[in-house]
Amino acid sequence: MLELANVNSGYGETQVLHGMSFTARQGRVLAILGRNGAGKSTTLKTVMGLLPTQKGSILLDGMSMATTPHAIANSGIAYVPETRDIFPSLSVRENLELTARRFSGDWTLDRVLALFPRLGERLDNGGTQLSGGEQQMLAIARALLMNPRLLILDEPTEGLAPIIVQLIHDKLQELKDAGLSMILVEQNFGFATSLADDVVVVGKGQIVWEGSANEIRADDAIQHRWLGV
Repeated sequence: MLELANVNSGYGETQVLHGMSFTARQGRVLAILGRNGAGKSTTLKTVMGLLPTQKGSILLDGMSMATTPHAIANSGIAYVPETRDIFPSLSVRENLELTARRFSGDWTLDRVLALFPRLGERLDNGGTQLSGGEQQMLAIARALLMNPRLLILDEPTEGLAPIIVQLIHDKLQELKDAGLSMILVEQNFGFATSLADDVVVVGKGQIVWEGSANEIRADDAIQHRWLGV
């Protein structure tokens, strides 16, 4: 579905990715794991056109992908950044309706509110009035209203209480069971590997290991060397 081939990228003259290559397959969840600073978020920002590809190629269904964030979103890729990036001055309803007006499909306002009932209770509250967990629910709900073919999430459990982490896990499991393709960057090893089908480990801007979630759970040496688990 989505393929990165020998991609170099970074920030200005600082190169972070050095020949990044992996494939995210249709209908599966790919977890990208690695220590802080390994290049995980840089990879996602490069995929979304927020950073330029200096070398290499990014393919969607075997075709060169668009290079601007707007065109990438229109191609069916939705992105939930680590910073969530909801509109704090707008209400929950307004945050959702802005997206719902632009995209059509199976994911509607009613459906995302059924997935996250708490948002239905907070529709008239502003973004700044939401807890961190509610903001994350809103960010995911807004991404789903794009009716994506591929959902990309960067650190969805960052800073959340354990009970909210479990809720987010359960909702992502529902999306997986429904067949939605996902790429997940996550520091929580147990969270990531319980959702993922496939795993790649990033070290110093390149892939240092790849395999199944079951394989990495059984490989203590890889966990210790590259993840500090």
